[in-house]
Amino acid sequence: MKIIGFVYNKGEAEMILKGDSSLLNGRKPMFIPEWTHELGVTECVILRVSRLGKEIGLKFASRYYDACAPGADFIAIDKIRELQAAGRPWTQAIGFDYSLAIGEMADKNEGMTAAKLLHDELIMTPEEAIVEASRVMTIRQGDLIYIQKKAAPRRVEKEDIIRIEIDGKEKLYCKIK
Repeated sequence: MKIIGFVYNKGEAEMILKGDSSLLNGRKPMFIPEWTHELGVTECVILRVSRLGKEIGLKFASRYYDACAPGADFIAIDKIRELQAAGRPWTQAIGFDYSLAIGEMADKNEGMTAAKLLHDELIMTPEEAIVEASRVMTIRQGDLIYIQKKAAPRRVEKEDIIRIEIDGKEKLYCKIK
């Protein structure tokens, strides 16, 4: 399984990859890594890929995912600044263990409420993300693609709670420890 992300960097969408150890499921807490003193979070929408595809056209992109969920993408802000200044890859700052909290998946045929909630604020549409990801690599059933909101990460501290409600129901809950 691949986790392909589209993050907001200096006003543009940039594609990144995360390992499967970056997923934080259920109501598990997010423990701030010892090596960062400035943890940030950006809300996102996570898509579940439902079929194999390569170089998918925009017209067909909606056929390649079957569910979505709200998410929270954690970023070591101090580390990313340091790595960017040195011209080095920022994998450590964005791809660390449990750096992507995933909420409850909803079938896209049930109104795709998670994507609708954030759609106007996303850096690209779900279909555009499918097209871009499939241009670079083959996407497979079970892969996850996440799309951040158009916002700089907001800082989080110990004991903060990340909560996303959709239609009055809690779909994502994550306590920071």
